[in-house]
Amino acid sequence: MTALAIHPLTPDRWDDFVALFETDSICRMCWCVHHRLPAAIRRQTDPKSRKSAMAKIVKKGPPPGLLAYRRDEAVGWLAIAPRPATPDWNTGRKASAAELPEHGEDASIWAASCFFIRKDARGEGLSAMLLKAGADYAKHNGAASLEACPMAHEEKRSTTGMFVGPKRVFDRAGFETVLERKPGRPLMRLSLKTSTKKKPAAVKKAAQPKARSR
Repeated sequence: MTALAIHPLTPDRWDDFVALFETDSICRMCWCVHHRLPAAIRRQTDPKSRKSAMAKIVKKGPPPGLLAYRRDEAVGWLAIAPRPATPDWNTGRKASAAELPEHGEDASIWAASCFFIRKDARGEGLSAMLLKAGADYAKHNGAASLEACPMAHEEKRSTTGMFVGPKRVFDRAGFETVLERKPGRPLMRLSLKTSTKKKPAAVKKAAQPKARSR
């Protein structure tokens, strides 16, 4: 497999993001703003305005996700951000809704909400690589935990449904199920806190060398 590089989506990488999303009809419709726009506003948008909305998000920063590159082409995407940046992911009866209402406003709780892997790059473990990079990126930016709401029943998957990622990838990454409001769509969480356990104190200090007698 060709070596991959993973980078945050910054304004200088916008054209790469566009080139990736234009390879897929669903991505060209969504532009990954579904969870970032309130439903009432989203219903008034079309693909062109969604693309424009995403361009503004990228320009304003911080980066709304990570791009995976093979050589000089972007071939994969992970939408990852603090929960407050994804209001439509947090509320209502959605399987992804925050466990507690206050979690939706907590910037230390991040969401890995959506994947896209280009067809010719699938089957290479890229989702797992993006998720690992995403967890590291979130932790580096102050996240205490990372949440996701993947698809558990891959045999019933649809192209649209699998944009949330397969549960097995999250299982292998150490995520644990918090609750399951909808069968096959668990809300999962990975703690990113560094262990603060103290090392056990030495039982006995090393004996000090005796002073030489004159």
